[in-house]
Amino acid sequence: MADMLILTEKELRDCVALDAEALSAVEDAFKSLAGGHVVMPPILRLDVEEHHGEIDVKTAYIPGLDSFAVKMSPGFFDNPGKGLSSTNGLMVLFSAHTGLVEAVLLDNGYLTDVRTGLAGAIASRYLARDEVETVGVLGAGSQARYQIEALRLVRDFSRVLVWGRDRMKAEQCATDLSSALGVAATACEHPRDVVRGSMVVVTTTPASEPLINADWLHPGLHITAMGSDAGHKNELDPAIIGACDAFVCDTRAQSALLGELHHAIEAGAVPPDVAVTELGQLITGETQARRGADDITVCDLTGTGAQDTAIARLAFQKAMAASAGTRFES
Repeated sequence: MADMLILTEKELRDCVALDAEALSAVEDAFKSLAGGHVVMPPILRLDVEEHHGEIDVKTAYIPGLDSFAVKMSPGFFDNPGKGLSSTNGLMVLFSAHTGLVEAVLLDNGYLTDVRTGLAGAIASRYLARDEVETVGVLGAGSQARYQIEALRLVRDFSRVLVWGRDRMKAEQCATDLSSALGVAATACEHPRDVVRGSMVVVTTTPASEPLINADWLHPGLHITAMGSDAGHKNELDPAIIGACDAFVCDTRAQSALLGELHHAIEAGAVPPDVAVTELGQLITGETQARRGADDITVCDLTGTGAQDTAIARLAFQKAMAASAGTRFES
């Protein structure tokens, strides 16, 4: 018999935060991906179109680590109208030596939110200009908040612009970010206003039609797109991928299948064999993307199982150190 640890969302929130330690854990996962030895199968995806829902299953084994995670992440986008979160889910941590379950992390999507926000911050750490005064976010949900709060770990901005389809939600998001970060935050009428007024823009929506037009690009801009994690989702005008000075993604394989690169290839904006830099290559120093202050850079984040293994292991380690959770004999 073996003991299994069960952790609730509250316990996980007490253990893991948007901080430098979690940022380092996720950054290390991208480094491992750059090494080419991570075992990461394609994403298993199930669509529930009748109820505007989906579920993704992601996993990765990182050689040298003693455990790995399998994550189940639903997104049901009519839920806010029912008073429910649009995302939830859980992660299961397995021993890499025996395959036994070490922990069940009932995070309701919290750990996914954290690792996604941190991935956005990592992208800006290596791609955005050093000096950034104004940042913008398209989307006004929880991930918009995570992205901007995580971004503060790597850039000392003083102003935030927010756009959302629901003006009231955008205004509330701006109010929340202003209070949390001590910055000026404003809700904008149109995505164009956010893009043209910002040096870093993060897109956080399930949009199926582009939100950012290539005509709005300006010198020095960095865009992180993290909403396109399925073939039908698309936040960026495909022409942007061909027009920018540097295009980076978490993994080329996923971006070409599910992300913004997929749409750029399909539209003929870039050739199918276009050379692409992966985020891990920037972290290891293998290559460089931004070469000047006026470069326009783009990073497409489709979300990787390596990030899930990294954040799940960190949560487990911190829970063990704090004697948190409930032991269950399996």
